[in-house]
Amino acid sequence: MNASAHRHVCRLAVLVALAVASVLGPGAALAANKPCLPVVRDAWVRLPPGNMPMMAGFGRIENRCGMPATILRATSPSFASVELHESKMVDGVSRMRPVPELRLAPNGAAVLKPGGLHLMLMKPSAPLNPGSRIVLQFELAGGGKVLGEFEVRKATP
Repeated sequence: MNASAHRHVCRLAVLVALAVASVLGPGAALAANKPCLPVVRDAWVRLPPGNMPMMAGFGRIENRCGMPATILRATSPSFASVELHESKMVDGVSRMRPVPELRLAPNGAAVLKPGGLHLMLMKPSAPLNPGSRIVLQFELAGGGKVLGEFEVRKATP
């Protein structure tokens, strides 16, 4: 290839790159390198009646990614331990069992709600007040981490 043809090919490559960038937007190059992670939304913690050493956490964990995601565990500096549990009715009796991992389908979500899938938050490191916020960290298979901010609320009668 002669020098003139080489310059023409280089100019064409630059024009194509600029055209693609204008269609995808300025953050496309950065977004392409950033991994897609689930998002925690509408998250809250229910204060227990009295001074019980455990609380429950609820909310929605959305996986807006094209690939599945798996949450292996959750932790919080506000609690000695955090576990994912599920309540189900078995023979007319509500039973709670630990859930070893939470799988999120591509473009799917998990809803954590009273009487179903929820977080058990054990032994708070300090007293919590309604309206305060705590942070939970969710560890993903493959090494990623997701933070969720949870609002503390009074239990409703």
